Amino acid sequence: MAEVVLYVYDMNKSGGHDAHNLAVAQMNNLLKDGINFGGLFHTAVQIYGNDEWAYGHTNKGSGVFSCPVGKNPSYTIREKIILGRTEYSSSKVNKILKELSDSWPGNKYNFVSRNSKHFSNELLERLGVPKLPGWTKH
Repeated sequence: MAEVVLYVYDMNKSGGHDAHNLAVAQMNNLLKDGINFGGLFHTAVQIYGNDEWAYGHTNKGSGVFSCPVGKNPSYTIREKIILGRTEYSSSKVNKILKELSDSWPGNKYNFVSRNSKHFSNELLERLGVPKLPGWTKH
């Protein structure tokens, strides 16, 4: 059994302080914290090990990728949420990730209808843990 952790990122450049980053952070604060509606978020899932798994656009190959937990260089970490525990072994989880890598090509990414949140939800469902909190989906 392994703990399954969701990482939610603000969709702004990590470490940046320009007007765009400030605007995204302020909008997310208002939408998520002010009216509990949502915001512009990227999500990633950690299971076993020190990497998190996510989905994004590429011209060729799979859009599924990993990076060190909480260290996605493109976004700013907002929240870490423990969703539960999967009963699957690390080898079964690796098999699930391979299957998802094959069925989530990077050139099929769509900002609205096929993004990191959709990928995270499918992975979480396959792992047998709760899906994304509602506020992350808007």
